[in-house]
Amino acid sequence: MWPVLLSFLRSRAPYVTLPIAAVIGIIGYNIESLISDKYTPYSPSIEEKRVDRVTDDLHLKDATHVEKLVYKENVLGRNLSPSLEKK
Repeated sequence: MWPVLLSFLRSRAPYVTLPIAAVIGIIGYNIESLISDKYTPYSPSIEEKRVDRVTDDLHLKDATHVEKLVYKENVLGRNLSPSLEKK
């Protein structure tokens, strides 16, 4: 009897496993919905955050005074060798 049953299950494995997997999935989904908290806090979207940053940015109002474009030190003196330093 067992060899006949196993032979039947082996030849029709997809037809047997799909309903079993569906039942297990439905049971797991329902258990998870009972246990877990479904509340998701609001978070603004990335696009909303970007719009807020762009509108709040004061540097965009005057493009001539951008701090990143102004050199604060001599560019050529950054990696000056000790023999070339002024004494």
